Amino acid sequence: MLHGKTILITGASSGIGAAAAKIFAEEGANLVLAARRRERLEEVRASLPDASGRVAIFAGDVCDPDFAEASVNATLETFGRLDGAFNNAGMMGEMGPLPELSLENWNQVIATNLTSAFLAARHQIPAMKTTGGGSIVFTSTFVGHTIGFPGMSAYAASKAGLIGLMQVLAVECGPQKIRVNALLPGGTKTEMAGDDPAFHEYIAGLHALKRMAEPDEIARAALFLLSDAGSFVTGSAMLCDGGNSITKA
Repeated sequence: MLHGKTILITGASSGIGAAAAKIFAEEGANLVLAARRRERLEEVRASLPDASGRVAIFAGDVCDPDFAEASVNATLETFGRLDGAFNNAGMMGEMGPLPELSLENWNQVIATNLTSAFLAARHQIPAMKTTGGGSIVFTSTFVGHTIGFPGMSAYAASKAGLIGLMQVLAVECGPQKIRVNALLPGGTKTEMAGDDPAFHEYIAGLHALKRMAEPDEIARAALFLLSDAGSFVTGSAMLCDGGNSITKA
């Protein structure tokens, strides 16, 4: 589904991003894996032995204004084109009632989850225009979109902002054959979810399927949006949440 395409993945060192690297490589993509932890990126690349020649890594912080431009430039220098971007890096931040949250935490969550997407798109869009189009996917969430969870105001605001950004970009970029979508996962077994079985059981119960997602299940939804299989999908906040949004009991 991605044969001959070059895809940039942020947050690629673990969780959904690492699962996406494996699946996209199996589907024939050239990959640039980006995240803060170089050693973890090396581990992910080493786990893709059959595709190692088609996988480059780029270590950096998505909050750094220079990171987006540098990662796109590295992609173009290595593979000559950019066909898709899975802007997946994100963080949860502190949890608690809004009056108790620090401004520092608010700014960090907004910068990591929302401002980084603005920075990424600002450089990814021109690169895709030069090759006749492409696909951009942002990882958002159902939190702040279909349901509100107490204590998650910064996270919800940042991820809901992604949906608004995505919708405007889809309209702006449609004439240039660039599709822009947001992927809204449900509870997923990643480092962000921790390793407390009781918490996992509680989260699983919020979903119609009564379980949490494996990272590769979310990655396959991203594959659809980035590939030609999703060629008429743009401006979509696509739920991949195991029925969380329709389950209130």
